[in-house]
Amino acid sequence: MASIHSTALVDPAAELDGSVTVGPYAVIGPRVRIGAGTTVGAHCVIEGRTTIGRDNRFFQFSSIGAAPQDMKYAGEDTELLIGNRNTVREFCTFNTGTVQDGGVTRVGSDNWVMAYVHIAHDVQLGDHCVLANNATLAGHVHVGDWATIGGLSGVHQFVKIGAHAMIGFQGHVAQDVPPFMTVDGNPLTARAVNLTGLRRRGFSAERQAVIKQMHKLLYRSGLTLAQAQQGIEALKGTQPEADGDIDSMLSFLAAAERGIVR
Repeated sequence: MASIHSTALVDPAAELDGSVTVGPYAVIGPRVRIGAGTTVGAHCVIEGRTTIGRDNRFFQFSSIGAAPQDMKYAGEDTELLIGNRNTVREFCTFNTGTVQDGGVTRVGSDNWVMAYVHIAHDVQLGDHCVLANNATLAGHVHVGDWATIGGLSGVHQFVKIGAHAMIGFQGHVAQDVPPFMTVDGNPLTARAVNLTGLRRRGFSAERQAVIKQMHKLLYRSGLTLAQAQQGIEALKGTQPEADGDIDSMLSFLAAAERGIVR
């Protein structure tokens, strides 16, 4: 049996692994499924059609799986999916999806989510991301793996943030942020390559050099975006171990719908 505090309210229809811990005054709804080793802190509310994986930790007072803050929402059956080993600090709000998108808000695994973070409807958050205090992701935002979003930053709806990108403190993110880049300010400006993050993740000097060249083509050469993309394509084969990074950048740029931060 799960360890459920006597003051918690857990609907009998909820599916909790026997190793789940539920703290005082938490409320868990009938359509919630929680995997092994997950801890739900005091006063958390987990509702809606919400599926949570293994070994997550939800600190006190978070609201997980509530209906989307979208005026078009009319009670459709949408869901929230959360992976494994995420840390979710105090007063976070994660909403379910909408039928205007795929109907699913998705949070990956191994993310570090600090206090007061908002993850809106249909957000797709990757793995190993860091969201600092009060970061706010509006509806339909996509965030790649290993991205970092600084405190008090706001991300506009439908924006895409590439893998390994870093958003600085109080970033006003209204356009897509390419992979590997560090951006900050209001208006948002691309500053440099996120070298600190890449080094921490074991990127070789050769891969870093190619990513620096992509940054130069995008931001320091006076090229149009189309010309920069051609230059990035031409880098393929110069350092074969970086070809995957080049493909990631080209795929991101081809899919950018709001324009990129430049």
